[in-house]
Amino acid sequence: MFRQLVSVLLVYLLLIVTAINYGQVNDEASRYWSEWRGPLSTGVAPYADPPVEWSNRKNIRWQIPIPGHGHSTPIVWGDYVFITTAVPHGDVLEPKYSKALGAHDNLPVTRHHKFMVFALNRHSGKTFWQRTMHRELPCEGGHFTSSFASNSPVTDGEHLFVFFGSHGLYCLDLDGVVQWEKDLGQMQTKHGHGEGSSPVLYDETLIINWDHEGQSFVVAFNKYTGKRLWKAEREEVTSWATPIVVEVKGKPQVIVSGTSRVRGYDLVTGNVIWECDGLSANIVASPVSADGMVYVGSSYDRRALLAIRLDNAQGDITGSSQVVWTRTRGTPYVPSLLLYGEWLYFLRHYQGILSRVKAKTGQEIDGPFRLSGIGNVYASPVAAANRLYVTDRSGTTLVISHEQNPRILAINQLDDSFSASVALVDRELFLRGEKFLYCISEE
Repeated sequence: MFRQLVSVLLVYLLLIVTAINYGQVNDEASRYWSEWRGPLSTGVAPYADPPVEWSNRKNIRWQIPIPGHGHSTPIVWGDYVFITTAVPHGDVLEPKYSKALGAHDNLPVTRHHKFMVFALNRHSGKTFWQRTMHRELPCEGGHFTSSFASNSPVTDGEHLFVFFGSHGLYCLDLDGVVQWEKDLGQMQTKHGHGEGSSPVLYDETLIINWDHEGQSFVVAFNKYTGKRLWKAEREEVTSWATPIVVEVKGKPQVIVSGTSRVRGYDLVTGNVIWECDGLSANIVASPVSADGMVYVGSSYDRRALLAIRLDNAQGDITGSSQVVWTRTRGTPYVPSLLLYGEWLYFLRHYQGILSRVKAKTGQEIDGPFRLSGIGNVYASPVAAANRLYVTDRSGTTLVISHEQNPRILAINQLDDSFSASVALVDRELFLRGEKFLYCISEE
């Protein structure tokens, strides 16, 4: 009788575990890379286990050239990989330089461009379809390291939302049929450095951050119809940060890092809930959040990292107890923060110096770590399977262990340059370079 009871209990437990695992595996939003910073908006792929090692001759399932130029991240759902690009066409014109105050390293406009999206077969790299969304002479150039297709798409598995900033916002179905489109105007970016904030999707609401040297705003649209739900004007000027949406006591907030400060907006109304000063005048890195906290960072003219408790955050919380801890060393500029378990990882400025602190306390137990063999980093670090992936502009990707004493597991080199952030799905890694789009998978 006892043995029968034990057997029944074991079967019952097995069924529970199986059901839990089945539920996890079938949580599509968590399995795929549906937006720029992945399914959790933290840079982490919870179910992925991509390769540790690769080279030009090893573990490359496919590589294909993408016409034109872009730094948007590949977006992956099901059998699809979506990628955007800006393709020059027509006659070469007289160079048109940015008139932005302080413009430097500016790439002048000399060609009309086709703003395009490609849907590729995830397994073979073959093109399912391609669409030219818009043709236009860009309104301004950009920094010599930027592109006209730096805003990453976002998908819910039924729709694909493609954002080219000054060149339009588009909703397509997964067959490439346009459902609606919006012209939000023309941006004038600080120093003519180009555009880069990506759209964010939460339930039925699509969020766009439009920070530039003109009238800035955050705007929300109904994802099905494109109807504007609200528009909140902002005092902030140019930023390149992508918003995140966080639930606080069951109510979603849109959190946006911007010039000097971070704000939380009510997702339903667009009203400001709270704000906090203390950031740089140049904001590129996007926030991350977990366990009722949000983490925002900046560098350039002001090094700052803030950990903010969202529960009961109201009004101006600058210097209040809502700011749990701060840091002024080694903070990020271009690459965004990576939140992995209890650890918050970040690179100094855009250099190969990695720090990690306890997310809840800001305590740095060891480090910072100087990452040998890696140079300028524009791509944001990502993580999966207890590993970090840090990719630089010289074609190098370091794979680093996520453990008590981090160590470099592999130094991988490709004959390419990478500014776009990596996408991790299942046992695959997608890298968008200046020359090719790569699917890296163990042979």
